[in-house]
Amino acid sequence: MLLRRINGTALIIAALVATVLALAFPVWKYADRSGTGEANLAASSVSTQWGPLSATDRDFLVKVRLAGLWELPAGQQAMERAPTQAIKDAGDHLVVGHSDLDQRARDVAAKLGVELPNQPTEQQQGWLRELSAAQGEEYERKFANILRDSHGKVFGLIAKVRHTTRNTLIRQLASDANQTVLDHITMLEATGMVDFDTIANDAAGRSTASPSGPPAPNGNLPPAPTPVVPQGQVTSEPSTRPGPPTAINTSRP
Repeated sequence: MLLRRINGTALIIAALVATVLALAFPVWKYADRSGTGEANLAASSVSTQWGPLSATDRDFLVKVRLAGLWELPAGQQAMERAPTQAIKDAGDHLVVGHSDLDQRARDVAAKLGVELPNQPTEQQQGWLRELSAAQGEEYERKFANILRDSHGKVFGLIAKVRHTTRNTLIRQLASDANQTVLDHITMLEATGMVDFDTIANDAAGRSTASPSGPPAPNGNLPPAPTPVVPQGQVTSEPSTRPGPPTAINTSRP
């Protein structure tokens, strides 16, 4: 009889513990999220009339400003010193693009209350000094590759910000920056002096993720993929068919 009472009491206690845990879990799940990505995002964000402004948004604004502080003078230098027209044209696009983008970034920063730097970073100043010390073909190669590498790195940040920001001003600035940076990348590559092997190897050295995708070709032609075709009637016009990259003219008359 005593053993039966003990077993009954243990069952009651176990049931009470299970009930308390069942009630506490939703509270932890939805209220106590300290240390999570969502909590960090909330802690780093401030409210504005254009939507929350995160730390990543503010970092993006600073990087747009910094890009203009060194890439615009680099473009001006190329227009004055480059021995070939392709480099001069790339420099012209840098000047025009960053003049416009810098104005947009300063306007957005003023509305959002974000402080912006007035000097390039030490690394960026070093790139300017390196370009200033170079001559002839060495100058052209350094110009094309230093600028192409820096534009490629910021391209990823632009995509991330454009995808994740909740602030309408930052979203529009990211769209503008995307167009400007792609134009500059296109012009730099049009010089024919970009070292794509070095860019690919540097990027691979910084990556820790294993590559994925289909196996390497073995010499045999793979089966043709099934075309993607719409069902029913569509009303929009198709986008431009892929072709050789062309320079985007951002110059104003």
